Formats: sequence, structure tokens, C-alpha cells
Amino acid sequence: MTTLVTGATGNTGRHVVAELLRRGEHVRALTRNPAAAAGRLPAEVELVAGTHTAPEELDAALKGVGRLHITVTAGLAEVGPELVRRAVDAGVRRIAVVWGGWVGPVEQAVAESGVEWTRLEPQEFMSNTLTWTESVRTEGVVREPYDFPSALVHEADIGEVAAVALLDDGHAGRAYNLTGPESLTPSERIAILSQAIGRDVTLVPITHEQAVDRLMATGVSRADADYVVGWYATPTEDATTVVDTVERVTGHPARTFAQWVAAHTDRFQAPAG
Repeated sequence: MTTLVTGATGNTGRHVVAELLRRGEHVRALTRNPAAAAGRLPAEVELVAGTHTAPEELDAALKGVGRLHITVTAGLAEVGPELVRRAVDAGVRRIAVVWGGWVGPVEQAVAESGVEWTRLEPQEFMSNTLTWTESVRTEGVVREPYDFPSALVHEADIGEVAAVALLDDGHAGRAYNLTGPESLTPSERIAILSQAIGRDVTLVPITHEQAVDRLMATGVSRADADYVVGWYATPTEDATTVVDTVERVTGHPARTFAQWVAAHTDRFQAPAG
């Protein structure tokens, strides 16, 4: 049976692909640029051109697919229900969806699809730390408006939970809150990062408005920027409380932030010379 993975080269999608392949599954990866994706995904992955935000163009990609992984992204809210409808019509019988932070039109369409579904509700991704890369490399600083804890989760654990939900029975109709094994403040994360790269990194406070402006400069809308920065200003109990879902689903403890840093240390090293 073929599994179609949307967002297959993204932070979580590539881990879904890797885990499915490890378990011997045939994986079809949906990507806007198959030529570029070929250098980022294993050779045994079947690459198909397309995007999940244009479901009317995905009939060929969905042909013969029995399982579908969806990562909810910007622009999917309006067309996501159509993607789900076309997938079910094409024969998809099991769906895993990484939600967009709340139960919106896509998540609702999946829940009402009539097929087996699992919703993954990860808290902050450890990969968000990559936004610190440039300032750490060039200045040895991290600029953040708040120093509150977050039970951030390794994207490889999200990918593994998704693969388990797609391949194994017993996960239908479940919503899985996913966290890492620790709730860490930015200061605590910086200390772990500093030790890994052998260089002191300093937290420099900025204002809420500066953080919003920084996000908007990357192309994020004002509303989305306010939402993201506001999430850090008043984190929910789910965002700060460690749960053991990853271990219960996968059979191993959730990966630590130190493990994530060890895999990405070179990206934070100071420029040579």
C-alpha cells in the first residue's frame, strides 16, 4: 500500500518519510519541485509534483494511495476540506494530520471524513531554534521577548508518531498532544546550546512589538505574528506541561533538546576566520 506524504521535505515531513521507509513502506512524496527534493530525500521515495494547497491537481498523486499524511500549513484552511474529500474518493482509508494549532476546517474535515484518522497536536517544535542560527553564529546572542518554559518536541518524534498512527491499528479517532521530555526556557536552551558549540551565547531581551516586527519582516501577516508572539507571552498549560505520549505511542522516551542540538551543532558555529 502506498502512503502519500505532503510537506515531505519539511521539518516534520522528512521524518515521516524516513520512519515509513524504515518500516519497509512504499512512500510517495508530494513536492513542488521534485528535482530539488531528489537531493533531500532517499532514492527509494517516489516523488510527485504538486502541492496540497491545489487539491484539484492531485488526482494522479492520489491514485493507489491508501494512507495520507497532512501537515496543516498557511493557505490550507480554505482548500483542505477539498483535499480530504478527494483523498477519500481516491481510496485513502487512513489519515494522519499535524494540526495548525487549533481544530480548523482541515482538522474538522479529517474528523468527519468517515475514514480512520489521527490528529497530532505537537507543542513547540525544537526546530524553531533554527531561527537563532544567524545571531548565534555572528554575534553570540539570542534575541527573544520572553523567557518562559516550553515543552518543545523533537520533529523526529512527531514524524515517528505519525508513521505509527498510519501503519498500526489502535490510533483511530485519537488526538495526541506531543511534547518533549523537558520544559525549558530560552535561557535553559541557550545554556545547552552554548555547551554544545563551546561558546558563550547571551539572551538579549526585546519587546513584544520588536518580536512581532521581526516576524512580519519574514512575510508573516500581522495577525499571525501577533498570534505567535502572543503564544510565547501567555503559554498554555499544554505548552509547558510534559506528557509521555511519544513514549506511549513509539515505545521509547521522547528525544531531548540536547539530542536535537547535537544533530545541528554545525549550523550554530561561528564563521571561519
